[in-house]
Amino acid sequence: MMQNEKVAIVTGAGGTLCSEMARALAKNGVKVALLGRDIGKLKIVEEEINSSGGISLAISTDVTDQASVENAQGIILEKLGVFSILINGAGGNQTEAITTINEFDPKELDNNDPNFRGFFNLDMNRFMDVIKTNSMGSITPCFVFGKTMAKNGGGSIINIASMSSFRALSRVAAYAFAKSGMVSFTQWLGAYLAPANIRVNAIAPGFFLNDRSRKLLTTSDGGYTERGASIMRLSPMKKFGEAQQLIGTMNYLLDDVASGFVTGVTISVDGGFLANGGI
Repeated sequence: MMQNEKVAIVTGAGGTLCSEMARALAKNGVKVALLGRDIGKLKIVEEEINSSGGISLAISTDVTDQASVENAQGIILEKLGVFSILINGAGGNQTEAITTINEFDPKELDNNDPNFRGFFNLDMNRFMDVIKTNSMGSITPCFVFGKTMAKNGGGSIINIASMSSFRALSRVAAYAFAKSGMVSFTQWLGAYLAPANIRVNAIAPGFFLNDRSRKLLTTSDGGYTERGASIMRLSPMKKFGEAQQLIGTMNYLLDDVASGFVTGVTISVDGGFLANGGI
């Protein structure tokens, strides 16, 4: 896939998965704008790309805030030029929005222990934060950058969905709520923007390890936690994904020849997780 002279925007580019996507784009000659809140993490990726001969620019951005995204857009247009690729990878979860139990326990009705969280003693402010980050954190960039792409004749948008887009995974209600909506939004926007020559698709990664999930799913001796072992039981390929294994799907969705008739779809890269009924 040759993308010479193209410019891409990658949000959440300091993270494990999207930093790999950004590096892969740069290796194909794409100039990459790296967006996210943590400028320190973005600068690490920027240095890796630029020292390897690529072109990238790190911009601290709150992707849920329209003014912040518009500010980033001005910098991108000035420094890198007209863009035609948007990858919405910003997202994540918060501990205070995740239950520590899988089903209702009467103890949650009168319990202020922060280490014991049922649905009824979650912090609803943090719950809403997770929903906002994982919904408006992609919708706002689509709104701002998509408008410019439409003015410039088209492009391609990739949203990042999740296994929780398709299954109500235990403990992560806020995250699942937002990510399931991202599949629907991808379908809606793909249909809506087709006349603007903008294809909108999504990738739903299975279980990939990053700093946060490694602590939740693995043990220090190389084994699995209870939750990690449950995932392995439901994963036919019996392993976690590696970030590089998303690149082929990304390249396919960005290729206007190979996927030129594809829009509004979500492709799972999950080691067979969704194919397994669990029986």
